[in-house]
Amino acid sequence: MSHAASRRIGLLAGSIRGFLDFATLPHMQRRPDPGVCDFVFGNPHEPPMPEYVSALQRALVPRDKDWFAYKLNEPEATTVVSRSLSEQRGRQFSPEHIVMTNGTFAGLSIVLTAFVDPGDEVIYVSPPWFFYEVLILSAGAAPVRVDADRTTFDLDLDAIKAAITERTRAIIVNSPNNPTGVIYPPDTLGRLGDLLQAASQRNGRPVYLFSDEAYNRIVFDGRAYPSPTDYYDHSLLLYTYGKTLLTPGERLGYIAVSPAMPDPGRVLEALFVSQALTGWAFPVASLQHALADIEGLSIDVGHLQDKRDRMAQGLSRAGYEVNHPEGTFYLMVRSPWRDDMAFCMALVEKGVFVLPGATFEMPGWFRISLTANEEMIARSLPVFESMAGTSRR
Repeated sequence: MSHAASRRIGLLAGSIRGFLDFATLPHMQRRPDPGVCDFVFGNPHEPPMPEYVSALQRALVPRDKDWFAYKLNEPEATTVVSRSLSEQRGRQFSPEHIVMTNGTFAGLSIVLTAFVDPGDEVIYVSPPWFFYEVLILSAGAAPVRVDADRTTFDLDLDAIKAAITERTRAIIVNSPNNPTGVIYPPDTLGRLGDLLQAASQRNGRPVYLFSDEAYNRIVFDGRAYPSPTDYYDHSLLLYTYGKTLLTPGERLGYIAVSPAMPDPGRVLEALFVSQALTGWAFPVASLQHALADIEGLSIDVGHLQDKRDRMAQGLSRAGYEVNHPEGTFYLMVRSPWRDDMAFCMALVEKGVFVLPGATFEMPGWFRISLTANEEMIARSLPVFESMAGTSRR
């Protein structure tokens, strides 16, 4: 490996160092053990939905010679997505404006490659998903971190406005937010749209909004979900089915270009080229064939809400400060120890695995995934209670 390549890899690894340090620790190999309570990632801990399995089985039976040939944005899939989005949002999405992807991870790589030039700046909101910064760096751009309001975890619009420069090319917004569970309200999104429109006019080129909506169907307490893309024309919606179906290993998602996007033909051409150059980032044939049968499926969000309430109430009774999520399947909890990594390692010794806040730019907190099963929740609550009074602040 050349010196330049080694230096680049080191820079990229440094941007996710906290995540890498935790994820590669030897104790992580214990997570599959039957006695472990695993709350680290949004992985399934129960069998998949039978309907999902049946849909894949049907899609694997070839109906013509091209069934498993190279696939692009297949009309059978884009039509399903456009129809669903139009029904959900009350806006008409065209099948031609849907770009099929290998989930949101690939989707972000595609949009960053398509619209960001070396030297551009891309804003992301902290606390973030682990990989925003490294994806921005991989595109040759400069990541610009802007903290959310640390009381409400809503967008801090004044901070975003102050962060925008003439080099700003895009902002990544994630709602419902991982890890906070906050759904950004219409008033905030409307003002964000006005802010980005003014910046675009001032800069003489659009500031794109990349709306990461991986959890937009996992919403609690009967809330409505407002999409950031409804409040700004130069926006692209990124979605993955891996959360709604709890099948993160099945890489299927899409990018939807806003119906109000100016010059959509140029945007779609850029996305197509980026898809190809990002490593043929089109979903595999079987998943696109199955989409008509799986689009309407979902894990039991009511059951997730029940688990949220059970965990939140149990932790609150034990004395923890719990951030109550409006969506996603995560709980963010303040650590009783100042060193959240040390606290999480102490939990590991008792068979409970959680994600330290240092991995998502929230030192002093930890995150719990509600995809854990009921038995894990029952076994873990006494452990959390026993650790609540061991303050090291």
